[in-house]
Amino acid sequence: MNASVFFLALRRMRAPLIVLIVIYAVSTLGLTLIPGVDADGRPTPPMSFFHAFYFVSYTASTIGFGELPGAFSEAQRMWVTAVIFLSVIGWSYSIISLLTLVQDRGFQQVLLSGRFVRRVRHLGEPFYILCGCGETGLLIARALDRDGIRVVAIEHSEARMQELELEDFAADLLVLGADAAQPQNLLLAGLQHRSCRGVLAVTDDDGVNLAVAIASRLINPRLMVVARVASPSVERNMMSFGTHYVVNHFEKFADHLAEAIHSPNWYRLVDILTGLAGQKVPERHDPPAGEWVVCGYGHFGQAVVRNLERQGVSLTVISPEAELPIAARHVVGLGTEAEPLRAAGVESAVGIVAAGDNDTNNLSIAITAKEINPDLFVVVRQNRVANQVLFDAYDADFTMVPSRIVARECLALITSPLLSRFLQLIRAWPEERAALVVARLEDLCSGRVPLIWGVRLNAADAPAAHRLLMIEQGSIPLGTLRRDPAAHQEALPLLPLLLVRDGRDHELPADELMLQPGDDLLFAGTRAAKMAQNLALDNRNVLDYVLTGRDAPGWLWRALGLAGQSPQDAGRG
Repeated sequence: MNASVFFLALRRMRAPLIVLIVIYAVSTLGLTLIPGVDADGRPTPPMSFFHAFYFVSYTASTIGFGELPGAFSEAQRMWVTAVIFLSVIGWSYSIISLLTLVQDRGFQQVLLSGRFVRRVRHLGEPFYILCGCGETGLLIARALDRDGIRVVAIEHSEARMQELELEDFAADLLVLGADAAQPQNLLLAGLQHRSCRGVLAVTDDDGVNLAVAIASRLINPRLMVVARVASPSVERNMMSFGTHYVVNHFEKFADHLAEAIHSPNWYRLVDILTGLAGQKVPERHDPPAGEWVVCGYGHFGQAVVRNLERQGVSLTVISPEAELPIAARHVVGLGTEAEPLRAAGVESAVGIVAAGDNDTNNLSIAITAKEINPDLFVVVRQNRVANQVLFDAYDADFTMVPSRIVARECLALITSPLLSRFLQLIRAWPEERAALVVARLEDLCSGRVPLIWGVRLNAADAPAAHRLLMIEQGSIPLGTLRRDPAAHQEALPLLPLLLVRDGRDHELPADELMLQPGDDLLFAGTRAAKMAQNLALDNRNVLDYVLTGRDAPGWLWRALGLAGQSPQDAGRG
């Protein structure tokens, strides 16, 4: 955008304005040359420039004050007739040009961009730039909006922008219709804004995401950058220049599938912790150990084969390519027909992965394989959320939906940065410990996916607790943050998962652990429990109540000098 709307309008209206100026000039000049006539019919000198311009001005604008300052001669009336028709033509041309300009898509885009830039410039609250508002971006935008986090989006599809206008967001979603790969558009979206906290590159184009990631790193290195990627080579490229988080949904799901075969309770815990808060906990399916069949050898198929082989799982790949660079057994075909499935040994296999990029073919593979072997554990890749009704009707054991995996990863990184650290820690847990935590979470949240949140005991995030610990040298046991501010004896439905102090991790910290200023904590629980806990962290009276079980006296009570008495004692006094 190299000019303001004003100068752009002037440039587009240059020709009509020149026509109007010429008509006015010629009309005025003509009246200054044509002699008039007085009341007695005697010739008089022509009009002055001022009188001629005055007459042309009100005549051309159709005001029509009459023949001023006196009655015109015949020659003047003929010239004025010509002036009237010329001015009508000139004004018609100008109005039509103006209407064309207003309806011009380019001009409208400039107006919308200008309005977008002004609104972004005046944002005073923290926000994230979301590049791509497809299925993944929309899931992220909805979840962040529900948590009160502002989003500024860049989306190049006009149809998608119209769909976004119909969405019911609590705060206005600021959307720029442009290509996110252009650095200039990132700047318009607030890449250098003081309140911008990060950039999420979640388009379905690896090239665009790569361009966004490198532009963000170069222009504003302090921002957190999260990029979606499908190609391992692009992933390595992004990591080479320091992209903070690269989400390869294919690799992530394949890794979890391979781990779940050997550690089902670990996978169950990860599935619950990384789910979308408030939704029903997904039904449990434990993938069995044994022979597996993988249909398709694209990015997802390669990731599945790589991770299953890493876990020592025996497998057979069905792919239309005659030669594959793998050591595993290979059958040429699509897998949509029974013959290649039988050749791959699906009758004796324990599981199958339909890993193609076509939803219809993947469902066809799954149905055909299940008819051959009804005991198969079926994993299906769902490429489009719009086909959800088909996959719900089939009800596979696992359904891999890329948009949901990316959305869950991005939300976890934004709303609870400690979660990634915790997920790394639990990889070393024994199955029994993971099963115990799963049972506690399912019981706390009544079968719903828990909300995961972090708390830092500092003056900004927990002013009441920080003041008590830092200034008053008080003590707060961790269990205090689990008490209900409305009923001291009741426990809030939440579970502390991790405490980080001076770089050291304390997994599942006990209630008796004394908190210290600067502690980082990770909790899982209900949204109501989080709000109740925030109340205790922010308000000193509430914190005193959950610590002691006694209501703190208000300022009026303290002003009357009755702070040491209960209200009943004061009434008797």
